[in-house]
Amino acid sequence: MARPAGTSDGRVELRTLTVRDFRNLRQLDLVPPPEGLAVVGENGHGKTNLLEAIYYLQLFRSARGARDQDVVRFGERVFRVAATLEVAGRSSAVSIAFDRQVKRKKVVVDGVEVPRLSDALGALPSVLFSPRDVEMVNGAPAERRRFLDVVLAVTSRRYLASLQLYRASLARRNAALRDATRTGHGDIRAAAAWEPALARHGAVLWTERLAWVEQWASEYARLCAAIGERAPSSLRYSSQLTPAGSVEEALLVALEARRPLDLRRGLTHAGPHRDDLELRLGERDLRLFGSAGQQRTAALALRALEARTLRAAVGASPLLLLDDPFAELDARRAARILALLADGGLGQTVLAVPRADDIPPALTRLARFEITDGILHAAGEPAGGPQERDEKGGRREQGRPADASGGPDVDDDDDHGVDIAGGQDEEDVAAARDDAPFSGGSADVDHDSDGRSGASWAAADGSGGSLNS
Repeated sequence: MARPAGTSDGRVELRTLTVRDFRNLRQLDLVPPPEGLAVVGENGHGKTNLLEAIYYLQLFRSARGARDQDVVRFGERVFRVAATLEVAGRSSAVSIAFDRQVKRKKVVVDGVEVPRLSDALGALPSVLFSPRDVEMVNGAPAERRRFLDVVLAVTSRRYLASLQLYRASLARRNAALRDATRTGHGDIRAAAAWEPALARHGAVLWTERLAWVEQWASEYARLCAAIGERAPSSLRYSSQLTPAGSVEEALLVALEARRPLDLRRGLTHAGPHRDDLELRLGERDLRLFGSAGQQRTAALALRALEARTLRAAVGASPLLLLDDPFAELDARRAARILALLADGGLGQTVLAVPRADDIPPALTRLARFEITDGILHAAGEPAGGPQERDEKGGRREQGRPADASGGPDVDDDDDHGVDIAGGQDEEDVAAARDDAPFSGGSADVDHDSDGRSGASWAAADGSGGSLNS
């Protein structure tokens, strides 16, 4: 039985969760306690899969970069994830299903199938803290651009629309550049035709990224210091573009100036897809000179900023998904991070750790569950007959589905979704069809890119085809 509505008190609360055939999670039905839960399980048994399934309802793609077809349980055709939730007193339901055989994805919000995935983006406001987060600090610029894109796209519809259209235009300009190089004509006019759109939408990306960094830079420094960094920490948006006036005009000038180089190399060298989020500790670049602990601290501070940004946008503390985030930190730093996350109201929390001893003291109040071979059960109960506690402390058999309306049956004739082809070559389309927003890899053009990327958000306004995966 689901809890009564109206008890989330300014936070996002996951009320019911249903998972079917997602990685090794064959059948999972859960009514999470209001404060959340701590899931204990050895590596490889499914605790990270559970967090990944929940987070699918935020971005509708794998947080681990996997293709949709690769998260369907072995031997099955369809995975389904459905949830009911409450955000600052407002109840809703969201579900996603993916059919591996026909490579089609279906998202339903409050009983209505959404025509485009971008319409439902951010349906379950949540932040995932993962061991992989350190890659935001020590990885390539594409990792940090992806962080900015996720934070801003789920909180700004204007940014999301511009990001989609920018990437569509970028992919088509790069294709035109390659065509000109391949034919040997050296005709730049087809590529230049996409420059006004690149400048128009790129100006929105550049402006909103810069505004976000300027808004949160001092808070980032404060968070790092509070966690334990002694040297001053800084956050800066690094860009080749230094507009004195109109950002759009400056981008047009930069694109025109680099046409000869672009033509020789077959990719676009000017624009926000080349920018970076610079993280420094004192005078040092954290990417190159930070210790493992310092990089971990910076990554946690960035996730904390993501949570604050979501809270400001939706008026509620987001759901926190913690995948053993304090494994490399001492107990004192872990306690400081939790205190900072609780500043302004700690949201419902789902913690996953390999051992019960890894649960921080501040989270020992969470109801404890164990996971074994993909089966979730209350701590102390046998894995063969899992049960979950309801809100009154009673128990409910796991086999009984949680009340998650709008269950996602996949319609083989469904032709709705986000077009991510963006005018790529057939090879590019084949590689991208199972991808979704925020790929962070092939969809970002990095400094050493071959130029055949940048299209995962393309044409999501409905121009072009539609995503069936």
